[in-house]
Amino acid sequence: MNEIVVVLSKEKFKALKGQDVEGLLRENLAKTEETLRAEREDYLREKLEKLQEKFDEIERKFGEIKEYYEKAVVDKDKLIALKEELKEENERLRKELEERKVHKT
Repeated sequence: MNEIVVVLSKEKFKALKGQDVEGLLRENLAKTEETLRAEREDYLREKLEKLQEKFDEIERKFGEIKEYYEKAVVDKDKLIALKEELKEENERLRKELEERKVHKT
C-alpha cells in the first residue's frame, strides 16, 4: 500500500487527538479522490491551453517563414530571368563591338 503524508497545523492536530483518524480518512476518501481528480483536470486544462498557445505561435511563425520562402523563390526566379536577359544583352553587345572592330579595320 502507498504511503500518504498529511501535514496539519498544531491546532488541527490537537483537534484530531482522541478521534478515529483512520475512520475520518476513510469517510473522506471519496471526496478527496474527487477533489484530486478535479485538480488534475484543471491542471491538464491549463497545460492544454498553454500548449495550444505555443502551437498557435508556432503555426503563425511557420506561416511567416512560408510566406518569406515563397517570396524568396519568386525573387530567385526573377533574378535568374534577369541574369539570362543580361547574358543575352552582353552577348549581343559583344557581337556589335566585334562587328565595329572589323569594320574599322
